[in-house]
Amino acid sequence: MVDLRNLETFVWVAHLGGFRAAAEKLNTTQPAVSQRIAQLEDELAVKLFQREARGAKLTVKGFELLGYAERMLALRADMLQALREKKAMRGVVRLGVAETIVHTWLSRLIERMHAVYPAITLEIEVDTTPILRQSLLSHQLDIAFVLGPMSEPRMKNVMLSAYPMAWVASPSLDLGPEPVRVSTLGRWPIITYPRNTRPYIAVNEMLIRADVPNRRIYGNASLSTIVRMTLDNIGISAIPPVVIQRELAEGRLRLLRAEAGLPDLTFTATYPVKPDSYMAEAVAELAREIAASEPGRLPGNAAGRKPKR
Repeated sequence: MVDLRNLETFVWVAHLGGFRAAAEKLNTTQPAVSQRIAQLEDELAVKLFQREARGAKLTVKGFELLGYAERMLALRADMLQALREKKAMRGVVRLGVAETIVHTWLSRLIERMHAVYPAITLEIEVDTTPILRQSLLSHQLDIAFVLGPMSEPRMKNVMLSAYPMAWVASPSLDLGPEPVRVSTLGRWPIITYPRNTRPYIAVNEMLIRADVPNRRIYGNASLSTIVRMTLDNIGISAIPPVVIQRELAEGRLRLLRAEAGLPDLTFTATYPVKPDSYMAEAVAELAREIAASEPGRLPGNAAGRKPKR
């Protein structure tokens, strides 16, 4: 019978790409990891890794075993989770969060996590989706709420929220009659998410199609800064109305009805499938429940689309 500890060690070496990294993850020594892999190779009578200067690479048989090993460990995790109380689940979950979620329902998730899983600690990192994606791939994060889904192999995506984007401006900014043409929008700087994000790319392509000269797009990773710049008449922003409900209610900002709408922001809870992903799965499930109860949309023409009749 294959030792599950050896099997778990094999999966971590495969995921992290090296014996030293797996030893640090498993809180053991590199010789102990090497011994467990050697035992597993002896039991199965196959070579699982090709040792290299910078780590370890799976052999063909190693790739073949990886899927089976992950399913066995996932089944063990499901069994343990089914048998133990939720309050007994403990550990640290490194959570990455896109700032839009911070401005909407993250605090509700933290409160719910504390009530349902009091022994799980969240270490939260707020950043842009491209950086959070890279942190997931390098195993610096256990789970992230990002603009998704991620198509990389061995990543699981759980659908969370879809928020409409809108053109937003200060009421004192004179844009003429609505619907506002893209060429008119392009007379001002467009303030939105950073350069390597989907909103920035969508805005840039829209301005190019409209043949707007001297395009000015101010990408910013801070939603609070984007809102402040819009309030200060620096330009027109392309952001989700859900993050500026107070400013809209107070009349300090307004939604523009434009000829061209903006794509929705779709967020997923994304995490790599690995031996301890049951905690990430628990976080993703709670996030899904909370996001499902979040309206996220303003009535009427919030995303610059023509109203349905």
